[in-house]
Amino acid sequence: MTFTLATWNINSVRLRENLVARLMTEEAPDVLCLQECKSPVDKIPLEQFQTLGYTHMVARGQKGYNGVAILSKLPIEEAGAEDFASLGHARHIAGRLENGVTVHNFYVPAGGDKPDRKVNEKFGQKLDYLTEMRDFFRAETPKKAILVGDLNIAPREDDVWDHKKLLKVVSHTPIEVAHLTETQEAGCWVDVTRQDIPEGQLYSWWSYRSPDWDGADKGRRLDHVWATPDISNAAHSSRVLRDVRGWEQPSDHAPVFATFDL
Repeated sequence: MTFTLATWNINSVRLRENLVARLMTEEAPDVLCLQECKSPVDKIPLEQFQTLGYTHMVARGQKGYNGVAILSKLPIEEAGAEDFASLGHARHIAGRLENGVTVHNFYVPAGGDKPDRKVNEKFGQKLDYLTEMRDFFRAETPKKAILVGDLNIAPREDDVWDHKKLLKVVSHTPIEVAHLTETQEAGCWVDVTRQDIPEGQLYSWWSYRSPDWDGADKGRRLDHVWATPDISNAAHSSRVLRDVRGWEQPSDHAPVFATFDL
């Protein structure tokens, strides 16, 4: 079985319903994981998606904030949803495909503006969330699993436009990278995107604050596709659809794709 999976922080699935439909039409991933849906589950605009073949969904939602959904052409059943750091936020949903692969879809807290939990509660919540993610995967090492989502951290030096300038900027600080690395190691997760694209600058997010986002190219790789070692070698064809960031009224994130032969 070969299937293609995509992850995309859509920044409001209702506002950008037609962009989701366009991606489904033009790229047709078998499984599409969305973050920051900003919608209760019953308000997600499924009708158009279903006409395009996405007849299966598992999701967690809340009004106006957060929210994660897995839309699938393939049958999928819910396999859990965790509230790490007890924030009461819709930030995780897991689904299991018929081939036994579990897909974890995460929206890790952004962490606010200041990388200091003493003055910024949101930064502390982000670190706590990652710690509980680590402990969750450490307690039972996952197998035959894929983890995707907006993890809100660019871990490598070439995952940001300027490593030195961003060392004190939330999303690339050493303490965040260390927390993410511990989470990755706890589940023995393989970074599929960098397995396929091991060298060079690679971004999936460009700020709305930059009117010339493409020319300035001050991006960060915040969106990730990981897999457990037992299936990571089956992954290939990773890509970031940068052009999607330039669509009309876009999300500030671009979709990240990977294909698995399982």
